Amino acid sequence: MDYLHQFVFGIYPYIALAIFLLGSLVRFEREQYSWKSESSQLLHRGSLRLGNILFHVGIIGLFFGHAVGLLTPVAVWDALGVTHSFKQAFAMTAGGIMGSLCLIGVLILLGRRLGNERLAANTTWRDKLVLLWILATLVLGLSTIAVSARHMDGHEMVLLMSWAQHVVTFRGDAASFIADASPLFKAHLFMGMSLFVIFPFTRLVHVWSGFGAVGYLGRSWQLVRPRR
Repeated sequence: MDYLHQFVFGIYPYIALAIFLLGSLVRFEREQYSWKSESSQLLHRGSLRLGNILFHVGIIGLFFGHAVGLLTPVAVWDALGVTHSFKQAFAMTAGGIMGSLCLIGVLILLGRRLGNERLAANTTWRDKLVLLWILATLVLGLSTIAVSARHMDGHEMVLLMSWAQHVVTFRGDAASFIADASPLFKAHLFMGMSLFVIFPFTRLVHVWSGFGAVGYLGRSWQLVRPRR
């Protein structure tokens, strides 16, 4: 295991997480007026609704799927009687569906932004960066399904789980678990971690507002005029 591998998969995850958390905090403190999704619907509606729905359903499904799949200890799955091969097949199927939905959504949103003159003129380089970065990450992730299909014993999946769990528990040997993983998996992991790096500097910060919006579900109705 060389130094570059150790850095990217043993140290870089913590750098990405620090930039993600601290960068978001600084952005909120210094640039609250930019803390929004910056809707472009007034400039050009197009296929915004369809692209948005597909993108958000897909990426939310991928986020929680990755979180549960990677961070749930192997012992828990074993205790539940879920075999490694079944879990891998389920992860490939669910990931393929959600990844495809998200990919279609991204392509629609990209085509909408770049295909309309007014919208393209108001699209910043950061908007293009985040869409293209997510697109590349999705393509790599979907490509790993073909690699996983070659060996359905779940061994490589368990190694990826061990890597993620050792990272979040601050154990220094995390990178060793994926030293022999497919380059596609490594590229996908790098792109995914780097998405957290660019997160605070793009419109993606509005995701944090989504968590805060949950509180609105329990609030009473706003009283517009007094009752008589």
